[in-house]
Amino acid sequence: MAGPKDLDPSSSPRALLGAELRHAREKAGLSQEELGGRLFVSGSFIGQLEAGTRRMQSEYARMLDEVLGMEDFFTRNCRAAAKSRYPEHFAEAVEAEASATAIRHYHSTLIPGLLQTADYARAVFRAYRPTAPDEMIDELVAARLARAHILDSPTKPLLWAVIDEAALRRETGGAVVMAQAIRHVADLARRRAIVQVLPFNAGAHAAMEGALKLMDFEGAPSLVYFDCVGSGRLEDDPATVAHHRFTYELLTASALSPEKSLALIEELAQDYQHDEQP
Repeated sequence: MAGPKDLDPSSSPRALLGAELRHAREKAGLSQEELGGRLFVSGSFIGQLEAGTRRMQSEYARMLDEVLGMEDFFTRNCRAAAKSRYPEHFAEAVEAEASATAIRHYHSTLIPGLLQTADYARAVFRAYRPTAPDEMIDELVAARLARAHILDSPTKPLLWAVIDEAALRRETGGAVVMAQAIRHVADLARRRAIVQVLPFNAGAHAAMEGALKLMDFEGAPSLVYFDCVGSGRLEDDPATVAHHRFTYELLTASALSPEKSLALIEELAQDYQHDEQP
């Protein structure tokens, strides 16, 4: 009897892997919790793999092949699903972002990636990698802009960004770049996203230790992504996600209202515009 065929990498390999995993699990008569127990992970983690909101890592692929009697099916096809234009620590978060129904993002030092312009992103990447060749920077910028295509839909995902005032006042790439970048944020705030500014006079707040991103999904548990220099971590523990959701709610309570935030953003855009003049 012929075994399962390789998956087509061009046809959403994570979703196809998830569908094959669900089929194999049900054929084996295992619940998500039972299969998770054999892999020493939670049932919700198995559910996320099946829903395509989590990337299947090679070590889990090998264990799934063994537990479900799939020879090397998941191991082989996991390699196709793992190909990404993003750094390894960030790739899984980007893939989850693409299937999220809601994204809530706070950043203290820069405009969040989904809201960046090309020139602003280029200035950020150049600061990260001052000796990198231009071709590498161009690839990084293109990958960042590609992420923003999830906003092409007028309704999904819900994007709610809280941006620290410091990020808007840090002149990244010069006045011309900042004026364009902030006008772009204002445009998204008017037509597509909920944007709040956390002002300096808010004082100490719940997320002073770093950036925070929460992602919700249809039919799968929520995730929180922690971002730091050169690395990041995706977490699905319900208690951890609930704690940081509360943190985000505290941030929105401390931030300016969307209307006052838009007024401040437009004022800052004008300030940078004036700086552009000779």
